[in-house]
Amino acid sequence: MSAKVEGVVAPCERAPLPEVEPSVIVIFGASGDLSKRKLIPALYDLFHAGCLKRNFAVLGVGQAAWSDEEFRATMREGAAASEEVDNFQDAKWQEFAPHLTYMTGDLQADATYAEVAARLTRLHAQVGAGDRQNRLFYFSTPPSLAPVIVRHLGAAGLNGEEHGWSRIVVEKPFGRDLKSAQALNAEIAAVFAEHQVFRIDHYLGKETVQNILVFRFGNSLFEPVWNRNYIDYVEITAAETLGVGGRAGYYEEAGALRDMVANHLLQLLALTAMEPPVAFDADSVREEKVQVFRSIRPMQPEDVARRTVRGQYGPGRAEGKQAPGYRAEQGVAQDSKTETYVAVEFCIENWRWAGVPFYVRTGKRLARKVTEIAVHLKRTPQTLFVRREDEQIEPNCIVLRIQPDEGMTVTIATKLPGMEMHTGTVHMVFNYESGFGVRTAAAYETLLLDALQGDATLFTRRDETEAEWRLVTPIEEAWAQQAPPQFPNYAAGSDGPVAANELLARAGHHWRTLGESHEDAKLAAAPISTDTGAKAQAQAEEAAHS
Repeated sequence: MSAKVEGVVAPCERAPLPEVEPSVIVIFGASGDLSKRKLIPALYDLFHAGCLKRNFAVLGVGQAAWSDEEFRATMREGAAASEEVDNFQDAKWQEFAPHLTYMTGDLQADATYAEVAARLTRLHAQVGAGDRQNRLFYFSTPPSLAPVIVRHLGAAGLNGEEHGWSRIVVEKPFGRDLKSAQALNAEIAAVFAEHQVFRIDHYLGKETVQNILVFRFGNSLFEPVWNRNYIDYVEITAAETLGVGGRAGYYEEAGALRDMVANHLLQLLALTAMEPPVAFDADSVREEKVQVFRSIRPMQPEDVARRTVRGQYGPGRAEGKQAPGYRAEQGVAQDSKTETYVAVEFCIENWRWAGVPFYVRTGKRLARKVTEIAVHLKRTPQTLFVRREDEQIEPNCIVLRIQPDEGMTVTIATKLPGMEMHTGTVHMVFNYESGFGVRTAAAYETLLLDALQGDATLFTRRDETEAEWRLVTPIEEAWAQQAPPQFPNYAAGSDGPVAANELLARAGHHWRTLGESHEDAKLAAAPISTDTGAKAQAQAEEAAHS
């Protein structure tokens, strides 16, 4: 889709970002992988973009016995190697590195938090905050440590906001079922007010995810058809080519349903299905998302058997290499019943969506890496153009692509060149980076910046987490009682189990193939265009010979 973007004066390297007020960021679990791969690279980019100047400090707290210099050197490796860092420069790192400090500490010991409090006093003075003492505590730790850290922060008086704001950022998973999520929320609420709590889901920091609401409610072309009258079904996909890697210990306990559906995919579903909020602020947006979850009836065991599919990958070829099966991965039990793939049909029982199935799927070791939302519109009456039974116009499809190459694709029918009336499908493609001439911020950059500014719109509210678990926990409980499929039931490098295709086929629906999604992503990565060229020409030649 050739596009002229109104309001863009000239291309620039990245979108402008606001500068935040003086603050200190404390990362618990700073010697772990998340800090090196995501958090410090994101903070470096925010510094490089001018959001963080000389008015901030980072205190890492971890088990490793590092000095400040060792911490900085390790974090530099991560930032320099990160694909998400915008133009890593050693000179800029040398300006950034002095803001990083480190202390070794046991996160279950009172003495650690007493030392954190003492360090904060010095760091607040160092950043020139005056009487303001703003602090952000990031929990880059196993979920079991979250309530421990919360209790210690409260005991140390680090939850108070008498002299500035105090906020915590909690990584998913937010519990492992409804009961544990309620218990975690209660422990947090005993120490921190809800406005101080930021439950982070990095999928919500993606540019396309944020743009779903603008796309839906800002365009009269799409808003009137976003309902059961025009939409046939919706599919939401999060496919990965990687296996479990070094996360087998966690994954054996979690599985694909807890790891992905209970947070990421249900959040995407809610944004796709929610009603328009009264304002684009945290409370209004999150209230409408919760209403979507309340409109989905929790499944009974017989529903789970009929409307869910679970899978586990076996050996195969992925990304051109031979890949082992899940049970051959280090740390995985040889008779493991843990699912690495899940597909679920959710039914939203409200006025807008009654009768429209929402299919979600996620899996590891699949054919392509892709995350997308595909909205399939109903087929038009065909009698005007169809001359044979096999000559059907494909229904319109709107694809919101979250990764790779964030953007959108809309398929439309058109007449193919020639004297005969033959139709084909073309793809109108939009890509953020080529469309706007800017580099979109990485998800953790966006979310860290929002947390520093106190904007909770893209974070998960307490009742959201519990509403999600009310939908997921019955599935887990039913699976525990039902015999699992014969694992493994899909090969590494495939699109997943055959049963997942049958889940949709009984209603006359089908998944977009992962190869199809990949082709759209390649179109998006190219300069803005339509694929009316080679593809339409091939369709025209085929029609001419038929």
